[in-house]
Amino acid sequence: MNETVQNLANTLRQLGWQLCTAESCTGGLIAGACTDLAGSSDWFDRGFVTYSNAAKVEMLSVPLHLIDQHGAVSEPVARAMAEGALAHSKAQVSVAVTGVAGPSGGSADKPVGTVWFAWCLNGKTSSERQHFDGDRAAVRGATVSHALSGLMARLIKS
Repeated sequence: MNETVQNLANTLRQLGWQLCTAESCTGGLIAGACTDLAGSSDWFDRGFVTYSNAAKVEMLSVPLHLIDQHGAVSEPVARAMAEGALAHSKAQVSVAVTGVAGPSGGSADKPVGTVWFAWCLNGKTSSERQHFDGDRAAVRGATVSHALSGLMARLIKS
């Protein structure tokens, strides 16, 4: 993880960009992983922990009808979170996660371990769904790792 964060930091510094995060199921762990690195204020702007649906609406301007129609753990909500984080920050790049970390809260359509990711950079938002096995800590850890490596992959392509 440390190597990924260091590479991310170096790339964002080279681009002169800053990152913001919008997190639900990880509760700030992505921002924490970023700010564990000394000097992160050069490239990390802010993190939004929007665990409740109300927080997603109030802090990130996620339209309530998206949550009502698709549920908080969905592609449209993840994308709206990533876009809302950018709109409410000074960053040029965002990552958003929303998922079911468990051990309860899953359903047939969205079992425990389901996580939606969204990344927004260069005015383009991309998203994907992943499923991670393990307990709550394992799901959250895998989510942090995937969020950061997915961002790095998109930065390299940009």
